Amino acid sequence: MTRITKLGWIALLLALVIVVADQAVKYWILNILRLQEGQSIGLVGPIHLTGVWNQGVSFGFLQAQHDLVRWLLAAFSLIVAIVLAGWVRTTTRPLFAFAVGLVIGGAIGNVIDRIRFGAVTDFIDASRMFFPWIFNLADAAISVGICVLLIDMLLQDSSARTPGAAGDAS
Repeated sequence: MTRITKLGWIALLLALVIVVADQAVKYWILNILRLQEGQSIGLVGPIHLTGVWNQGVSFGFLQAQHDLVRWLLAAFSLIVAIVLAGWVRTTTRPLFAFAVGLVIGGAIGNVIDRIRFGAVTDFIDASRMFFPWIFNLADAAISVGICVLLIDMLLQDSSARTPGAAGDAS
């Protein structure tokens, strides 16, 4: 069995930090602030806290009105997190580790909501800045993680095409 690299551990630790932070903020939103569905409170400038229960995936795509879909989305997210955790175990690429850690943490944070509540708690409202979706910390982690993953892939692709790079036959 292949040993996990230092970057693999860092990715998994980052995922754990994202899950804990996401759940802590959602606890605060639901139990301390007691933000209700549709209620909106100004936070900073154009950013508001607006309570939404999202039954779909990130940013409300693929709405899951049926309980079976809820469990299928939860299972799919867990499978993705497990596959990514296996994939990142042996990485030597810092950007890849960072990106995958964010995606795993975000996926698990939203799965916890889906299992506990049947929907994901969304509350970050930037619609006054023409961003139409209300989202949460887990959604942000997934989105940033995917962007960083794309950057890492582009950097890997460009280094593979650079003369003298590893794998170059010249």
